[in-house]
Amino acid sequence: MAKIQQGNGLLSSETKSFKGTTESVDKLDDNSSDSAVNGLDNAEVQTDKYGFIEGAQQYSSNSSAEDVPPEILRQREAKWLDMLNNWDKWMAKRHKKVKVRCQKGVPPSLRGRAWLYLSGGKVKKEQNLGKFQELDSQPGDPRWLDVIEKDLHRQFPFHEMFVARGGHGQQDLFRVLKAYTLHRPEEGYCQAQAPIAAVLLMHMPAEDAFWGLVQICEKYLPGYYSAGLEAIQLDGEILFALLKRASPVAHRHLKKHKIEPILYMTEWFMCAFSRTLPWASVLRVWDMFFCEGVKIIFRVGLVLLRCMLGSQEKLKAYQGQYETMELLRHIEPRYMHETFLVNEVIELQVSERDVEKEHLSQLRRWKESRGELHAKSPPRMHGARAIMSAEPPSRQDLRQNPTIIVESPATATATTTTATAPAENAEGRPASSAEDKRGKKGKRKTKGKGEKEGEAEGEKEGEERGRTAEAAAELPPVEVTNPYPALAEPEDSPSTLGSQQSLSSAEHDTYL
Repeated sequence: MAKIQQGNGLLSSETKSFKGTTESVDKLDDNSSDSAVNGLDNAEVQTDKYGFIEGAQQYSSNSSAEDVPPEILRQREAKWLDMLNNWDKWMAKRHKKVKVRCQKGVPPSLRGRAWLYLSGGKVKKEQNLGKFQELDSQPGDPRWLDVIEKDLHRQFPFHEMFVARGGHGQQDLFRVLKAYTLHRPEEGYCQAQAPIAAVLLMHMPAEDAFWGLVQICEKYLPGYYSAGLEAIQLDGEILFALLKRASPVAHRHLKKHKIEPILYMTEWFMCAFSRTLPWASVLRVWDMFFCEGVKIIFRVGLVLLRCMLGSQEKLKAYQGQYETMELLRHIEPRYMHETFLVNEVIELQVSERDVEKEHLSQLRRWKESRGELHAKSPPRMHGARAIMSAEPPSRQDLRQNPTIIVESPATATATTTTATAPAENAEGRPASSAEDKRGKKGKRKTKGKGEKEGEAEGEKEGEERGRTAEAAAELPPVEVTNPYPALAEPEDSPSTLGSQQSLSSAEHDTYL
């Protein structure tokens, strides 16, 4: 029976390998994932702000760095909207500012859209319109479908989106993972891809999540999910080498007890810490990961190792391989708190150059001892700017296509029209800039002559603006069709509260 890891409310497998082809899959009772077994029984359940059933997150806290005052949050949202509307200019000229804003945390309402732009998934989607729908309509390879179906209920089973068997969340997760096996048939499916795709689905529709998964697998973590797991083993050696500089005490201890990196860092790296950290910390780490690349994953691993194994006093009680592994399986909550962790990650000096330098060194040692790598992976891209530089997008690729259109009240329409409409002259035509200047100059003179004349002109202008607003209010609203039709309910299982809430939550979180 799988154990419940309550750090982020998901089931943790005891298997050491994630590859679905060669390794056995955990055996769970058929009813173990049903909402009734989780004590939900189709009754109303309370969730936290991330969508997890209350109490599922052991380390959740009411005091979160994400709980910023509303006025500051509105300011950050406005800044991010400006960046997203001018993405190519910001990435080319003000990338450092983008990085700082990612370190502060992406506003929750824009997180899904920001991740898609940072990863390059937005460009991929625009350049391959209809590709996901084409893959989604195909039956898929039976050897992968069976393994994917077995894994669906293990991904965040205490999150409202995935709590119901056959609900919207599990349906979309199946579609995304199946589409990837068809997109990369030579790679197929790896169990560690499921939590990655699930996190993406919590913030964006299935098609966007698919392209986000493609970018993570091909640009950020290439080779991680291929047969043999050679890339993750190589990165384990890189992590161990970097640890020697970051924490010599921890490095000596692990070396003394012959604890290989693959024993403790596999799940960390392959799942991008989504199965390890409290959820607030997961989101902050992913914000930085999409912007700066895999060095963020290395930094998080180094910070955790240094905090848990970095002092001689602490290590006196953990003299042995088993004791040390147990310590790393139960990291102290204070070290995983988002404020502490993010600050430590930002301050730790590990750059792309350090990672690549160590990569070449470890690759040379690998070839000397084991020969050539069997899986040929594409070069790793270190973050959003590297991805954009390698594949420059067009303005058309970066245009925003909101999928939820909220019909504004007539007053809002009138205000918008008034703000954007040019002033009219006495003959009813839009006034030119020259006329505007003359009008303003006349007003200044009028004010100089007497206040009464100035007030009369102001009243006249107010009446004209009122008539413009009334005319704008009569305009009919523009109807925009939603390109994401609602999913049909599964025939063999009734929809539950959890799955219905998840669809609404995902849409609002992404496109507010």
